[in-house]
Amino acid sequence: MAGSVQTMTREVMDIRQASEYLGISGDTLYRYASEGFIPAFKLGNRWRFRKTLLDSWMDEKSGVKVASTPIAVVPKQKKPVARAR
Repeated sequence: MAGSVQTMTREVMDIRQASEYLGISGDTLYRYASEGFIPAFKLGNRWRFRKTLLDSWMDEKSGVKVASTPIAVVPKQKKPVARAR
């Protein structure tokens, strides 16, 4: 049971967890965070990363467009027909 808890991705991650999640080294992630390249915040003297912000950042950098509101599809309306004379 304890092993399954550790494999779950947490909402707030430390450097090690976030680097595993992103697939980059901890040193690279630390540099990105300190340069402001990647969304992160410091809690005390340690960097923390929110999963939702990382996901949004990856979507933005990869060019993925995520619709925040559902798009309503409106059927094409026909032109009004003139009366026959």
